[in-house]
Amino acid sequence: MAHHTKKLIFIVIAALSFNTGYSQLGFSHEIGVIAGPVAFQSDFGVRRDFETNAGNTGIGIGIIHYINFAYRADCNCYSTDTYWNDHFKIRSEISWNKTRLDHFGRWVDEARTSENAERLRQHSGEAQNLDIGMQLEYFPKSIRAFQAGMYSFAPFVSLGAHYVNYNPSASTRYGDMNIQNPNNFYSFWEPGSINPEGGSTWSVVGSIGVRYKLTILSDLMLDLRWQYYGNNLIDGLDHQLPSNKANDWLVWLNFGYIYYLD
Repeated sequence: MAHHTKKLIFIVIAALSFNTGYSQLGFSHEIGVIAGPVAFQSDFGVRRDFETNAGNTGIGIGIIHYINFAYRADCNCYSTDTYWNDHFKIRSEISWNKTRLDHFGRWVDEARTSENAERLRQHSGEAQNLDIGMQLEYFPKSIRAFQAGMYSFAPFVSLGAHYVNYNPSASTRYGDMNIQNPNNFYSFWEPGSINPEGGSTWSVVGSIGVRYKLTILSDLMLDLRWQYYGNNLIDGLDHQLPSNKANDWLVWLNFGYIYYLD
């Protein structure tokens, strides 16, 4: 875990150096905070099941930073009017999310009285992730016009990559409650399916959202994110059954406040 933490610290320093480099070129900056509910899609529960999607939800929070190419901080003036400067921003982020995970759906229905159904009912987990990364945000409308208050809403889409330090946990109330004992878990899972060891991976992040102009120097933001992880161990469970068709992923609806730095 110490090795992964060192890698994360290195990436943070690299990101800060990247942003400082842009600052020296005279571009302006924005900072903000985000928070909201997370729906975690993992090997717990049943795919495309409403009860699973509604039950395995958690919370995420983060600090965000933007490089704004439309305005120059060194002269308090607009930058050269190009399509790039007027429609793109670079977003950096450090965020954290946590979700409790349980089994839902038909395999744990009350009508099922088998030992396997009870093993699933007694099995719980938790996904906990620390992210750092960047996204390129595209605004179809003019960023200059939005900053000047010519309209109140600015929709955007974004795409990027995050480095993730994950730290899942697992527990069971079945049998002797030992997570190292495979007899306490679903009998069709292969040995080693329960793996709550932490680690690190990369993820792809995409989002769609909108900003609302609150004041000249501040915005509110609504952002719906989809994040797909580079492995299937984020939730501490990788059961290898035919139904396990994808790596872990999540959807995060976050609400944010953004402040423009002079």
